[in-house]
Amino acid sequence: MLNASYEPLTICNVKKAVCLIFLGKAELVSDNNAKAIHTVSKNYPFPSVIRLLQFIKVPYKKIILTRKNILKRDRHKCGYCGRADLPLTIDHIKPKARGGEDTWENLVTACLPCNNKKGDRTPTEAGMQLLIKPYAPSHIMFLKNSVNRIDDSWKPYLFSV
Repeated sequence: MLNASYEPLTICNVKKAVCLIFLGKAELVSDNNAKAIHTVSKNYPFPSVIRLLQFIKVPYKKIILTRKNILKRDRHKCGYCGRADLPLTIDHIKPKARGGEDTWENLVTACLPCNNKKGDRTPTEAGMQLLIKPYAPSHIMFLKNSVNRIDDSWKPYLFSV
């Protein structure tokens, strides 16, 4: 679902999309040609992307710094070796004992062997290299990661932000 300004807001189900269109609150931007909604007397396009007709002011969506969100951001993979088949922890790139803070840019997902190997050192001191660059995510990134498959018709709206 897009705002009137074409900014992605959320992912909604087809039932909600159809209701918004029939109530005149949204318009169909893109449909899925392979599917249709069938009634007794008519076929309707299957909505893939809809746009609200009135702009909805959305407060800035700041993603809260939590263990769960760090794991989501790093796609449940170790930031040092890339493995996802081991128990994961959260590692401070600059250790807390040396003034490292709890920030998006200083926290990374790490498997237990890599976290133990790094210990209370920086990655450079431990001879380890980060495979990812930690960053503060946007709500659009979490929107992209919340679905298993991104429809091709969504890409112009999700990846332009």
